[in-house]
Amino acid sequence: MRRKLLIPLLVLPSVLTVDFVTKRWALAALEERSMELFGGLLPLTLAFNKGAAFGLSVGDDSRWLFVPITFVALGLLAVLFRQTAQSDWVRIAAISLVTAGALGNLYDRVRWSRGVVDFFGPVDLGFWHFPIFNVADIAITCGAILLALSFWSEERRERAAAAVAAEAAPVRPEMGERAPDAAG
Repeated sequence: MRRKLLIPLLVLPSVLTVDFVTKRWALAALEERSMELFGGLLPLTLAFNKGAAFGLSVGDDSRWLFVPITFVALGLLAVLFRQTAQSDWVRIAAISLVTAGALGNLYDRVRWSRGVVDFFGPVDLGFWHFPIFNVADIAITCGAILLALSFWSEERRERAAAAVAAEAAPVRPEMGERAPDAAG
């Protein structure tokens, strides 16, 4: 169990610290003007998101809807973490990233009614302006992608194991066919 806790003990404080520091910087540096990084590829624009991901709104003051939803999500992540094998470091890292990002945005929702502090973007993709986001959003997105890859990998392993088990099933001599497995 100690090894299992190592990744969250590294990821959570790291992501939360970077998220907190960059949001404080954005509040101070971007209040009056926007900036650009990498020759204009990444604009920095201060924004306050009162809605869900990508600025989706569900009302004027939706923070009191998102606060309990976040607590439910954190509870589900805790259950998933407990069920995760100690050797599944990808899933542990994924859960840690999503948890850290959720906590980072939860902090903003609880501390004031202005909304979550976002500042990266909007990024012009040529066909669409990608919404403004923050470090917590990056952690959630990366964690969600890793979590999906972890589940996909687990499913592939289980299918491969089932195929091997089916191939190894004994042949019933009286019928010349394989015996059914335990599932029928």
